[in-house]
Amino acid sequence: MRERAPGFAVPAGATDTHMHIYDGGVPSAPGGPPLPGNFREDQYREMQQRLGLSRVIVVQPNAYQDDNRVTLAAIRALGAGAKGVGVVKPGVSEADIAWLTEGGIIAQRIFQLPWGAVGFDGMHDVMSRVHPAGWHANIQLDGRELPQWEDTIKKLPGNFVIDHVGKYIEPVTPEHESFKALLRLLDTGRCWVKLSAPYETSKTGAPNYEDVSRLARALAKHAPERMLWASNWPHPSAARDNTPDEADLMDLLLDWAPDEATRKKVLVDNPAKLYNFR
Repeated sequence: MRERAPGFAVPAGATDTHMHIYDGGVPSAPGGPPLPGNFREDQYREMQQRLGLSRVIVVQPNAYQDDNRVTLAAIRALGAGAKGVGVVKPGVSEADIAWLTEGGIIAQRIFQLPWGAVGFDGMHDVMSRVHPAGWHANIQLDGRELPQWEDTIKKLPGNFVIDHVGKYIEPVTPEHESFKALLRLLDTGRCWVKLSAPYETSKTGAPNYEDVSRLARALAKHAPERMLWASNWPHPSAARDNTPDEADLMDLLLDWAPDEATRKKVLVDNPAKLYNFR
């Protein structure tokens, strides 16, 4: 069991904006990848407490596609400081949206990569249905494709979130046109970015992930009021014998957002505003 705490004082109300729960008793859905294992709420709580986190956003895993039962159960189990990102398909009924909203779902996952349940082809139909319920879009894609999707994303109603420092597969320079596209999305005032999971795309690797870190620093400087942090626990894409220590991932904020006031925005104020925590 890992025991190290982060290397800075984590402010009260800190939020993990992206993690997953997997119930080994619930098989993966057709179209989804296999479960990475059995990763339950009690295991997450141990990590949450070690890092000094108070609030959490449970993100629907691709393994379960649009079967949101495990995510809804996790929100209930994790309590008052938990909300979720779910998945519904085009044509979803108002009754289903209301049921999911009552269960704590506040966003729709859009996954424009293999195994995704809903990508950009179904995004506008779904968002036109769930936005009136207060949901926003949570988008994951290869950031190198942002120039071709920029106008499509800008047409979304309300706020939208881009995962994992833009998830450039592989990392680009801050001068690259695809990174400039992300900055333009931030300039709409409706875009939020998760500073998370650098290990998924970095070529330079741990501990500093410098090729991703230079992008994270640029994002935090450009729009500190719309940056978020996430653990990506239990790191479903990482080898089981080589998962990162979440304290190390949180400590990257000392580089990405070096002043205490900005870290408080990233960890507390920004997610409280986006996810309506009180």
